[in-house]
Amino acid sequence: MSTQLIESSRPLSLGYATGVRSIFGLEMKQRLRGRAWYIMMAVWFLVIGLVFLLATLTTSATGGAGPFLFDLVVGFVLFFGLLVAPGLSANAINGDRAGGTLAILQITLLTPGQILWGKWLASWVASLGFLALSSPFIFWALALGGVNPLEAVVSLVVLALELGLVCALGVGISALATRPLFSIVTTYMMVALLGLGTLIAFGLSMTLVMEEDVPVVQSYYNYPPEVQLSQEIPSEEDLVCVTDEITTTVWHTERTAWLLAANPFVIVADAVPYDRAADDLPVGSFNETYRAPGVMESISDQVRLAQAGPDYNVTCAEAQFFGPRSRDIESEPFPIWPLGLALQGGLAAVVLWAGRRKLVTPARRLSQGTRIA
Repeated sequence: MSTQLIESSRPLSLGYATGVRSIFGLEMKQRLRGRAWYIMMAVWFLVIGLVFLLATLTTSATGGAGPFLFDLVVGFVLFFGLLVAPGLSANAINGDRAGGTLAILQITLLTPGQILWGKWLASWVASLGFLALSSPFIFWALALGGVNPLEAVVSLVVLALELGLVCALGVGISALATRPLFSIVTTYMMVALLGLGTLIAFGLSMTLVMEEDVPVVQSYYNYPPEVQLSQEIPSEEDLVCVTDEITTTVWHTERTAWLLAANPFVIVADAVPYDRAADDLPVGSFNETYRAPGVMESISDQVRLAQAGPDYNVTCAEAQFFGPRSRDIESEPFPIWPLGLALQGGLAAVVLWAGRRKLVTPARRLSQGTRIA
């Protein structure tokens, strides 16, 4: 009899996964019942569809439309995803606190971690709905040719990860902030810090890595003096390679390129395995299948060049095609996107950890004006 009383007096336990699933199901039901989510998705689909249609009409008369449209859609989806994800997650906790429903969840068997994980998964799945609406345009660009199918798969995976990390920041900040408006603004500021702040920091750091009076070799093709003074019309066979050594100012960007690692656009652009068959050709060769890189591919190129550091030496073959080669496959630096994901993941983990501490009950101290129930 005493054993039964002891067992009956023990607190009930709730499996961790069960608690997370309960919060996730409750959040998704609330989102599916409202009309705002559907309206946002409809506007999202119409805007991306309109941009894709206009871009298709613009590039219909030119070759290589597939890679251009692919880069355009990926960059556009990432840009708008960074705008939508904070709105779907930054009021997940303090919105319930303002409505008086958070206290009801806190007095149940649910733990603060279960509440946070459930709300984060719900906001992430809601944002993935927008990504799912964008995937037809990505695969449409894939069907036009010129794009490796692996590029589309990797793009969707990295875009999903970026949306998940932004949603994690939003949920964590919503647990820390008292008012929903403040948490939404703060999340947008964090996104701006990752997107624009990294570029500003990299630009301001250029003066710190500047080196003056560095000798470099500049070569170019020119006609010798006797040919220039003659009255005969010169031919290409008369060109000779002229080499000059000059001093110039260089910027050692390889020392500060890591500042760009946490940028969402850099992460997505650098993670995609672009097909660079045309770049493997020797300098001076011509390939009819060559295509100019798109927006996201250009971002990846510029970041890799920044990682490689300055290379101001120009050979005659390179000068014939307007300067040094944009890429050296053999000496290509290590991809920077793993570092970027690690930095963003670490930031999201710290914010979620701080938000979890804010949800622990009983609370020792509450902000003024905080609603309990």
